[in-house]
Formats: sequence, C-alpha cells, structure tokens
Amino acid sequence: MEIVKPQQTVVTPEHLLFEAPRKRAYITGSEAASEAIKRANVDIAIAYPITPQSETMQRVGDLFGQGYVRDYYRAEDEVGAFSAISGASRTGVRCMTASSGPGLMRGLEVIASWPGHRVPVVFLIMCRVINAPLSIQPDNLELDYMLSTGNIVFHAENQQDFFDYTLAGFVISEKCEVTLPVAVAVDGFFVTHARGWVEMPSSDLKLPPRDCYREAVPMIDNENPPIRIARDAPIQKSNFISYQMHASWQQEIHAAQERSRRWIYKYLGGLIEVVNPGAETVIVASGSAVSQSREAVRQAEEMGHRIGLIKVKSLRPFPVEELREACKSAKRIIVPEFNCAGWLNRELRATLYNHSDAEIAPGPRVFGGITMPTELILQWLFDKTGNCR
Repeated sequence: MEIVKPQQTVVTPEHLLFEAPRKRAYITGSEAASEAIKRANVDIAIAYPITPQSETMQRVGDLFGQGYVRDYYRAEDEVGAFSAISGASRTGVRCMTASSGPGLMRGLEVIASWPGHRVPVVFLIMCRVINAPLSIQPDNLELDYMLSTGNIVFHAENQQDFFDYTLAGFVISEKCEVTLPVAVAVDGFFVTHARGWVEMPSSDLKLPPRDCYREAVPMIDNENPPIRIARDAPIQKSNFISYQMHASWQQEIHAAQERSRRWIYKYLGGLIEVVNPGAETVIVASGSAVSQSREAVRQAEEMGHRIGLIKVKSLRPFPVEELREACKSAKRIIVPEFNCAGWLNRELRATLYNHSDAEIAPGPRVFGGITMPTELILQWLFDKTGNCR
C-alpha cells in the first residue's frame, strides 16, 4: 500500500523553535523525542533495539509508516546501525539513530569515527547501566566515554529539553562551520518512560531539508568520490603523513566543536542555566540530577538559605568560561551525579583549577541507576544543625 505523506509546511528553524504557537501535552520522554523527529524532516532512521531506547525508535518506525520519515529499518546490531547511518549521512541526507548503555558501548568505535568523517547525525542516547551484573537502570556512566569521541553532546533534564534539544541538534549539526554529529542524552526511564509537560509547535510544520552542499565536507556523489574513505590506504604507507593528517584533523574537530557555541547560544539559550547567581553555595548538575537539585534549592529557601544552581546543558563543547563566571562567588560547590565515575565533577575541577578557591565536594553520587532523593542533596549541603557545611 502506498504511503500518503502528511502535508507539512517547511519553516525556518527560528520560526519552528521560537515563533510558532505551542500547545502543551503531557507525554513521556520517548513520545517527546518522536514528536521532535516528526517535525525534523528526517530522511532516514536506522536503529537496533535496546532498553530503554527501543520505545522511541519503535515510535520513529510508526512515523515512517505515517510518512513523516522517508526511510527506516532495523539493523542487525549496533555496529551495523551506526555504520549504516554514517554511510547514509555521507550521501547528503538527514539521519538519526539512537541507543542505550551496552548498545552504545558496542558501537563506540563507529560513533568515534563520525566526527572524523564530518557526518552531521543526530544521536539520541537514553542512558542506562553499562557494567555487569546486567541491569537496565538509568545510570549515565556511558556519557563519560562520549566526552572524548569528538561528538557534540547535550544532556537534557526533562521531556521538554528532549524535544527542544533534538530539534536544535539537527540545525546545529548541519551548520557549515560545525558539520559534526550531535548526541542528545537523557537519563533513561527517569525521562524516557515518565511523563511531563511539553510545549510543542504544530506537527504541520517542519524544518527545511538538509542543505548538504553548504557543509564543511561535501557528500559523496558522482562529482565527489569517496576519497575520505579511500585516503586511508596511502596514509598508512607513511607514518609521518599519518601523524600529521590525524593530528590536524583532531584539532579541526575540536575547533568545530568550539565553533558550535554561537549556535548553541542561539538555539538553546546558552550552554548553562543559572539559578540564584552569586550564591556562595552552588549545585552544579546536568540531566535529571538538575530536577532533584531544583527541589533541593526550593527546600533550602524554605529553611532560609540561598543556594545557587547551575544547569549544564552542553557537555561538549564544555562551558568553561561560563562556569568560571557563574562560580566566581562560590565558596562550596557540590555536584550530584548518576554515575560512579563522577565525570562532571572531574570536568568541573579541571575547569575551575586556578580560577576558583571554592571547595568542590566529591558528590553526592548514586550508582547503578538508584534514585537520588532530594534529602541526599540536602545532607551534602547542610550539617545536622541546618547550617551550610
């Protein structure tokens, strides 16, 4: 049966993200992500099932059946899915894929090759535990591995962020001076399977198609043979050429990440959000830990304390200057995280080294996907007498 394509009007990213009227819907994070894809004018989506990502990509499959996505299929494994989406992107079409935990780790070699090939892909990550024993709980340790891949990485707090960051991700990744994959992560189950209010423009609107002739590296067509792949053979014949090629290309990927900052400011309102600026005690968090931190800040205010909160939206590029400015009055900083490694704490310490005298507490952290009660954050903020530590 022939699929009847829905009638959608192409509008500018600015109109879709900022100007078009929005209606509220009480939906899950998986539904929010699929609603973003519905408006993103996606050409092809390829995926392999893994919890808690599967529901989102199942819904994207439904979008293909409805005509909102031009092509869709399930790969044989994660390596196959990520390799295929890379090849599809090189042909100049708009692509997206998704994964979770062990699935992401299995395909990490391919994921790390995307930036070097300058493929603009949107990669949705629904975080879950990656280490044994087997678990499907929402732990975001996998983002520690993503930070060094060259991908732009956003960490969404809630369902609204998941919708907005995904749409903005397509726009940012395809900017000429960027031309990099954008990963949009959420903490699985806490966001993907829970409901929240999401304000969305009409599904009758969609982004303009990808303009693949206005990107940093041309796509593969009859006039642009796949030299980016074929070049490996002559490179490997000379260590000197190999060193120089890869060193310069790694620097260019880093520079492209830095050039994405202006577009993150434009489409996400900045790399961070600051609550109670100038506070002496500050919480720095990303992802769903921000929501628990907001409640801790509210309860602290009821106790008569003014606590600052910095929400980190972008993990790559990392908001170095923004955090230094936001933390300049801080005397104590805590970093709630849903992982054992404390990768955000580590990033913050490196950023503030020699730029702040604040004590940076090593937590609180919960491992294995355990829920972080607001009381745990308050225990790290206050002693038994109710005074700030």
